[in-house]
Amino acid sequence: MRIESTLLIFSSLLFCIGLALLLNRKNLVHLLIGIELMLNSANVNLVYFSKIHGEDGVLLVVFLLLIAVCEAAVGLAIFLRAYRFFQSSSATMMKNIRES
Repeated sequence: MRIESTLLIFSSLLFCIGLALLLNRKNLVHLLIGIELMLNSANVNLVYFSKIHGEDGVLLVVFLLLIAVCEAAVGLAIFLRAYRFFQSSSATMMKNIRES
């Protein structure tokens, strides 16, 4: 097996694990981890394809990593606020939030 096919298999496996976490879990932390895994699998693909087609993909990977860090910070802030309010990390409790 060549390294190219190994990277693509690894990336698709990482995406599938992230999607499974996103669809099957009710815990907010697991949902955030699933989203991060999906973003990182996209980054692995972009690095691989930028190696083949040129250097533009590396700049896009840096931009996506910046977005992933911001998403993690916002997600963690939402999680902490919801945990403080509901005393639970269950995502099903978030259905009760409505604007007053």
